Amino acid sequence: MQTLLPLASEIGALLKARRETVAISESSSGGLISAALLAVPGASVYYRGGGVIYTPQAFRGLMDLGRADMPDGMRSSTEPYACLLARTIRGKLDADWGLCETGASGPGGNGYGDAAGHTCVALAGQGADGPQEISRTLETGLADREANMRHFAVEALSLLHEALV
Repeated sequence: MQTLLPLASEIGALLKARRETVAISESSSGGLISAALLAVPGASVYYRGGGVIYTPQAFRGLMDLGRADMPDGMRSSTEPYACLLARTIRGKLDADWGLCETGASGPGGNGYGDAAGHTCVALAGQGADGPQEISRTLETGLADREANMRHFAVEALSLLHEALV
């Protein structure tokens, strides 16, 4: 957590100054993104909520999404999927920004063939020129579950930070 807190603190200050809010959908980071943002005093001003969308039950129950909501060929741990969840959590929690992380923390890969250390992060929000979606993929090459979880959280928070500065 110590590596996440300075970044989360800066994000919190930026969101407060901009009077904006964020909602989080995370998977393989296991709640670290939300925990880092919530560790900042005054987080209730900008943090709308979040969920660890780790299973199909969470996908259906917390996101209220099913297979019919996913375009043909879309699967978890991809940039299009991360964008879908970023848009969805943003809308569900009426936030200015929706941030998603989805991947395979390890020590093995996921059921889709992605190796441990693979994650996709996405951000959905209102940019200066209208609706904005940004996504990217990180491959750490590590099988260390805890290290990957931290790397995934840093990647997601960095994406949000870059959009805010």
